[in-house]
Amino acid sequence: MSQQLTTKLSLQNADEGLALFGPQDKYLRLIESRTEAQIMSREAEIVITGQQEEVEKLHQLFDVLLQLIRNNIALSERDMTYAMDLAQDWKADELLDLFKGEIAVTFRGKPIRVKTIGQKHYVSTIKKRDIVFGVGPAGTGKTYLAVVLAVTALKEGSVKRIVLTRPAVEAGENLGFLPGDLQEKVDPYLRPLYDALYEVMGQDQVEKALERGLIEIAPLAYMRGRTLDDAFIILDEAQNTTPEQMKMFLTRLGFGSKMVITGDVTQIDLPRGKRSGLIEAVHILKNIEEIGFIHFAEQDVVRHSLVQKIIVAYQHESENQG
Repeated sequence: MSQQLTTKLSLQNADEGLALFGPQDKYLRLIESRTEAQIMSREAEIVITGQQEEVEKLHQLFDVLLQLIRNNIALSERDMTYAMDLAQDWKADELLDLFKGEIAVTFRGKPIRVKTIGQKHYVSTIKKRDIVFGVGPAGTGKTYLAVVLAVTALKEGSVKRIVLTRPAVEAGENLGFLPGDLQEKVDPYLRPLYDALYEVMGQDQVEKALERGLIEIAPLAYMRGRTLDDAFIILDEAQNTTPEQMKMFLTRLGFGSKMVITGDVTQIDLPRGKRSGLIEAVHILKNIEEIGFIHFAEQDVVRHSLVQKIIVAYQHESENQG
């Protein structure tokens, strides 16, 4: 049996303790629920007592969290959960790198940062490669981060326009039966892309950019027969493309352009018997070095912590049925 150990960390002031333990000690209870060690807060220090390995992991975790707090980074419940996951593998210090740089700021001036190691890898791959596939569950920031990088590229002048597209197959609805003209028919499908743009640029700027043709949002069928030069092109919900559509899309790549293809292979809405173009493309293209493939896991989910639990529960169910 490993020996008992006690270690202490100093706090500079009471505010640090509040930031670290969360509102009504919520974060502290979260940490305590996942460890046998005892965590005490006295005056201006934290005292951790327990088995040596547990204590050392917690010491690293609190040390990293305090460094983030001292850099004015507000920690969320999601950040705490992720930090604890990393601490289990002695990787808590990787958080310091994650929070260091901001990839952009929202139009309200709020910094946009990557939240997980998977996201960091995704962002750096998009910067390096002309075609990147981002595959994984809902809530991992696949589309949002791609849109943020597209807007950044447009602002920096490295592309002349942004093209956002999705296949118009969603949850069993058929476009022909929706009311309204084409713009109205297409909008509900493309709403998540607008939402991401609005957050980064603000609605006024987005509408101006759409009017000037700097941003184009269109169903995938509208890509046929075009070559897209000097553009940042995002294909969202790519699991709902057919193999033919995916090949058509990928061969639109023009000079000076970047493509990001995002999708979740567990949410395919294609008719039965139709193969997903995303699954096929990842298989066919996997040996092309210039193409980046990022596979997100449930640990990369950055929505409410319940979303992660829901994804895991559904995964277990499908594995049991499989």
